[in-house]
Amino acid sequence: MAERQGQEPECPVCWNPFNNTFHTPKVLDCCHSFCVECLAHLSLVTPARRRLLCPLCRQPTVLASGQPVTDLPTDTAVLTLLRLEPHHVILEGHQLCLKDQPKSRYFLRQPRVYTLDLGPEPGSQTGAPQDVGPTTRSLPIPIPSHYSLRECFRNPQFRIFSYLMAVILSVTLLLIFSIFWTNQFLWGVA
Repeated sequence: MAERQGQEPECPVCWNPFNNTFHTPKVLDCCHSFCVECLAHLSLVTPARRRLLCPLCRQPTVLASGQPVTDLPTDTAVLTLLRLEPHHVILEGHQLCLKDQPKSRYFLRQPRVYTLDLGPEPGSQTGAPQDVGPTTRSLPIPIPSHYSLRECFRNPQFRIFSYLMAVILSVTLLLIFSIFWTNQFLWGVA
């Protein structure tokens, strides 16, 4: 990947700048780097899914059986240059998925899941062919995750929060009843 002075490194296929989400730089066996989105598209349209040909030099990269392109090594030198930490992006069917765990002080903050649809499977298009023209790319949509009460109690932060709330509620009720009891006693004596 050749970069010009002062410009961000970009994927040589889609020309989007590398980042630590859907444009994470992945390294092929030939040492060329491409974003994970382009490699996922390439893996879905390649007849031999276990073998990727480099778009620049055509050297094959053989994937282990069942290994998705998201498991290829990340180009950490590019992420270091961009001052980014890698995120774990997975390929599920025809979607790239990213689970974002925000580093937050709040106990009940739930992770967000972002997905990027890679389109229908090749050859499965129904209807008239679509116009091939300039397209606008939509941003990933966060999908809310819902937890059952049992799953919440497995989270140690939630347990601590629940115990603290129970203690605060107990102490508050104890103070209210002691004040009420003291007032009853004093009014009864007088």
